[in-house]
Amino acid sequence: MQDLIQTIAVYAIPVIFAITLHEAAHGYVARLFGDNTATLAGRVTLNPVPHIDPIGTILVPAAILLMSKLFGGAGLLFGWAKPVPVDFGRLRHPKRDMLWVALAGPGANLFMAILWALSLRFMAGSQGPESFFIQMAIAGININLILMALNLLPLLPLDGGRILFSLLPHRLAWQYSKIEPYGLPILLVLLVTGVLTTLLMPLLRLGMEVVRWFL
Repeated sequence: MQDLIQTIAVYAIPVIFAITLHEAAHGYVARLFGDNTATLAGRVTLNPVPHIDPIGTILVPAAILLMSKLFGGAGLLFGWAKPVPVDFGRLRHPKRDMLWVALAGPGANLFMAILWALSLRFMAGSQGPESFFIQMAIAGININLILMALNLLPLLPLDGGRILFSLLPHRLAWQYSKIEPYGLPILLVLLVTGVLTTLLMPLLRLGMEVVRWFL
């Protein structure tokens, strides 16, 4: 039980802020491109409270950590926040600007992974590998890289799906958009079958290579 409590304590701050900054980044970039919907809703903020979904931000990640601890597996940390409201029709160039709004979330996660890597580098000389803050920094790197990779999958309604929609020619883009209602069920099937981990590995390796430049 003590190990479980310590694990939750190590992961709590990295998870909350990884999801918070991811969502706030979407709203901030949307505002830059002409849509202030998220700003008016109070979602362009570093305060995690407006972004927290009780199930997706707290219960699901905690349950996955619990199951992973009980069964000795590494597991794939999975969770979500309340989606930031973005009215793509209010963007100055909706289809084109969607690309940058979508990239903002994974970009924020990569940026946070780099910050955690820098903090790990600065602490490594003064603290041992079992230090609480060293473990938190490692968790911060892993969580942000996982969220970055997950959201870059080219599957609507994930950010990667928005990016692909933005890049496709108009006719193909609108045909592709028809799969959005089935995106989350597809994602859950990939998760429970273990295929999701395989799909994420190339993106995770790429993110880790970037992070290694700062270690």
